[in-house]
Amino acid sequence: MTKNESVLNWIENMKQLVKPDQVVWIDGSEEQLNQLRAEACSTGEMIKLNEEKLPGCYLHRTAVNDVARVEGRTFICSRKEEDAGPTNHWMDPQDAYKMLFDIAKDSYQGRTMYVIPYSMGPIGSPFAKIGVELTDSIYVVMNMSIMARVGNAVWDVLGDSNDWVRGLHCKCQIDEEKRYICHFPEDNTIISVNSGYGGNVLLGKKCFALRIASYQGKTEGWMAEHMLILGLENPKGEVKYITAAFPSACGKTNLAMLIPPEGYKSKGYKVWTVGDDIAWMRKGPDGRLWAINPENGFFGVAPGTNLKSNPNALYTTKEGTIFTNVVHNLDDNTVWWEGLDKNPPENAKNWKGQDWNGKTATEKGAHPNSRFTAPAKNCPCISSEFENGAGVPISAIVFGGRRAQTTPLVYQSRDWNNGVFVGSIMASETTAAATGAVGVVRRDPMAMLPFCGYHMGDYFKHWIEMGEELGDKAPKIFNVNWFRLDDEGNFIWPGFGDNLRVLEWIIKRCDGEVDAQETAIGYVPYAEDINLEGLDFSIDTLKSILEVKNDQWAKEAEGIEEFYTKFGDRLPQELRNQLETLKANLK
Repeated sequence: MTKNESVLNWIENMKQLVKPDQVVWIDGSEEQLNQLRAEACSTGEMIKLNEEKLPGCYLHRTAVNDVARVEGRTFICSRKEEDAGPTNHWMDPQDAYKMLFDIAKDSYQGRTMYVIPYSMGPIGSPFAKIGVELTDSIYVVMNMSIMARVGNAVWDVLGDSNDWVRGLHCKCQIDEEKRYICHFPEDNTIISVNSGYGGNVLLGKKCFALRIASYQGKTEGWMAEHMLILGLENPKGEVKYITAAFPSACGKTNLAMLIPPEGYKSKGYKVWTVGDDIAWMRKGPDGRLWAINPENGFFGVAPGTNLKSNPNALYTTKEGTIFTNVVHNLDDNTVWWEGLDKNPPENAKNWKGQDWNGKTATEKGAHPNSRFTAPAKNCPCISSEFENGAGVPISAIVFGGRRAQTTPLVYQSRDWNNGVFVGSIMASETTAAATGAVGVVRRDPMAMLPFCGYHMGDYFKHWIEMGEELGDKAPKIFNVNWFRLDDEGNFIWPGFGDNLRVLEWIIKRCDGEVDAQETAIGYVPYAEDINLEGLDFSIDTLKSILEVKNDQWAKEAEGIEEFYTKFGDRLPQELRNQLETLKANLK
């Protein structure tokens, strides 16, 4: 419990609004969590899985109408509409509070209010931020206890401070017509109603750690980014840290948990995972950029995760994990999903809880967005610096997208501002898996399009200011594209563990160990400087995916110009200058 007046007053106000039958304060103890797990199993909210094969693991099913983040119902409620910017949905804060409170009114009647104190980042870290989430869902309590640091120690760190994020979650009726996820950046407040799906209700995740934190970072002089953090250890035992931002379906989690190719492994190269999704970064006492992962677990997409694509992610899920909307194998009380293996269970329930036979079924057993929530400490390659509240020093920032042509395998920006330009134009092409036409370029600056809590033009400006602050100690900025296609539509670069070959070149560039050739878009490797040892891949093929074709980039420049018009006069002049330089270089 806490004596913090701002916390107690807010909780009292929320109790008057939602009228719970009882209030339970989450203390973070295993004893209390076990009681709640047992209660959730008794009501059918969770299913306990095979204790021998999946110790401490549970299965949960969401409502059929509640299976993913709902960007169309996600709002930034800044006081001025222009501060939300053209890439966010905006609602007037007063209107939003009224609407949300009307929906939430009396919604906890017959239910329990759980008070979850949590720290994003190691408790007591100078990077960390405190949140309090009120929820009527044991599923949320269980997930938050994996994804954040939860418990009474949080109150000790908070003391009587008012610097904490308020979060109210109400399941209500899970009515998709009244589902809203609203963020009030100036009030440090998040309210989510009528959802039970993790991405909408684990308020520490995208809601706090990106949308609210990006605004906090702008006002307090640090950065909250949609980035993985990995450490690359060389045979001498030296570790260099990289952050990387990718839009969805671009192999972010695979890169965060990369397994080095055999030749590298035998020499002693290792990759360490600090984070798979979010990085909070600030200037350290030594003037360099330092980063922590504010999360304590992984909220990963299950389908496609297997021993070949990402063994470390799969091993992470073997204990203390909550699986959501996957197949329940009734024969041995375990779980399955598409892409796990080629042996679907025949006696099973699908993600909707219906009888399902994997051998004869015409529809998929697991939802395409089914999830696992797993403790980061389970990960075989978790970094020894994971709990270090001081963070890790960042040598390189990597942007990436999914492009069939145009973008080379890897290139380096000329300087920080040019790197901000590279991040701002990040894009992926739609694949057959996405709805709509194939090959349409979708821009997703810094992979932050759905997650920036304020005007994206101001966000770019904040990046530029951070570069000024860091000066010559700023990390080098790169762009990668693992997805170049040949004329038959096959991927040219092998990807997966072999991406380490590109990361090695990036680190060598940071250390000034290799030269590069200047092109219209930035510095591209000499093909001889990327190690192809042990790989059946010709130097000529490598040269073909490092080539910069000016005619393709001229078309790209037109698309960038059109995209930039969205931001009007809030687009920093520095980025306009970068675009003009690109166009001049292409002539």
